Amino acid sequence: MQVQKRNLIAFILLAAVLNFPHPALAAREIKIANVVWTGVTVKTELVKNILNSLGYKATSDNLSVPIVYQALDTGDADIFLGNWMPSMESIANKFFDKGTVVKYVANMEGAKYTLAAPSYVVDGGLKDFTDIAKYADKLDNKIYGIEPGNDGNMIIRSMIDTDQFGLGDFELVATSEPIMLSEVKMLSQEQKWVVFLGWSPHYMNDFIDMKYLTGSTAETFGANDGTATVYTNIHQGFDKEMPNVARLLRNYVFPISMINQISLMLHNDKQLKHAEAGMKYLKNHPEIYRGWLEGVTTADGMPALPVFEAYLKNT
Repeated sequence: MQVQKRNLIAFILLAAVLNFPHPALAAREIKIANVVWTGVTVKTELVKNILNSLGYKATSDNLSVPIVYQALDTGDADIFLGNWMPSMESIANKFFDKGTVVKYVANMEGAKYTLAAPSYVVDGGLKDFTDIAKYADKLDNKIYGIEPGNDGNMIIRSMIDTDQFGLGDFELVATSEPIMLSEVKMLSQEQKWVVFLGWSPHYMNDFIDMKYLTGSTAETFGANDGTATVYTNIHQGFDKEMPNVARLLRNYVFPISMINQISLMLHNDKQLKHAEAGMKYLKNHPEIYRGWLEGVTTADGMPALPVFEAYLKNT
């Protein structure tokens, strides 16, 4: 009888442990892959803060786009918030087709990602991709991109290598987002001609008097002149492993105006960090995070909204 009683007590204790929210389970690290573009970094830092406030352990690593997909493929990353489509098709689609990476949800629609030029250049006659080669001398045979390995750079490089639009003699200048924008700003202040990789939402659209070129094709930045949708990607099975986090990701969508305003805040205040700017925006726009947290709980099963609001109040 004593043995049966001890076994019963042990069974009850085991059941209680299994049914009680376990800190170790909540502490499983959530790994977010990031690329150092303003909008993607804002999204990454905000979701990281939200998850950590809810009792999860979320971290991020800054990677190049090809390495992001290798990490998602192997499970070294769980989440990526910067899948710009269709420009990333050549990198991402093979992993979607393989099934190791899931194009989970559109987090921002109506974005733009294509070649651009200062307004005086477009008004001067360079309006379309087919016009670029006509003004090779004025452009010093250069097109300005961002970091090496970026999908936009790869598209430009392919255009040059295949002499598409007559660009065979052009050079791709590959640096980084801040360096490229600094160079373009300097050239535009001197009224020099330049073509560069541009996108929206981003503060560059206010920082530089610019226009987007027409003439993109399905093989370049898309047949709709670079109109893009940004997706959240996850490693296969992550939504099943962490359904509560997956619900947050499904809710985690951004209006263009939000990223434009946050990126402008960052441009105007160089001391401001991406997370700080994002949290500052959320304090003034509670309807955004309330939508994100609808139906979401903390890691131990409590309603997420009051917990995050308390956290936000103290940041």
